[in-house]
Amino acid sequence: MTTTTKPPARLHHIGVQTFDLDNSLAWYRDFLGCRPTWTATAFSELTRSRLPGVSRITEIVTEGVRLHLIERDSRERQHGPEDRVQFQHLCLAVDSPEELRATLARWQRLHASGDYEFLRPDPPTGIVTDAEGVQSFYCFDVNGLEIEFTHLPESAR
Repeated sequence: MTTTTKPPARLHHIGVQTFDLDNSLAWYRDFLGCRPTWTATAFSELTRSRLPGVSRITEIVTEGVRLHLIERDSRERQHGPEDRVQFQHLCLAVDSPEELRATLARWQRLHASGDYEFLRPDPPTGIVTDAEGVQSFYCFDVNGLEIEFTHLPESAR
């Protein structure tokens, strides 16, 4: 007999390390429509030991996606891999191929504006379509972190 059980945990937020919180806040606001919900500037010993040099953490949200932007004081690598801006990638789904194209165009428009400092000069990829009709493109945020945007047709859901 097979039983379906509720997963023991569900995604609450994704932490994104940054060396320029104001730049990140502006970019995520303008690109994804995120809005801040809280900011912390005092941290427990545990947080300070996990995130050396942490100065601010701001939570931002949009459409059920919650990110914690974690500002670090220094770009210098002092301890090890934990001092790098890091995560592999975040994938966000959109409702239509048109919305996917509009998201790509918005990234290009914001990048061309010169209003943001990007740590990586890489442009976004083109939109690719796989054998099931899933369409995706990849881009980098201002911190050099990879974001995938995807549209899944009904047949692939």
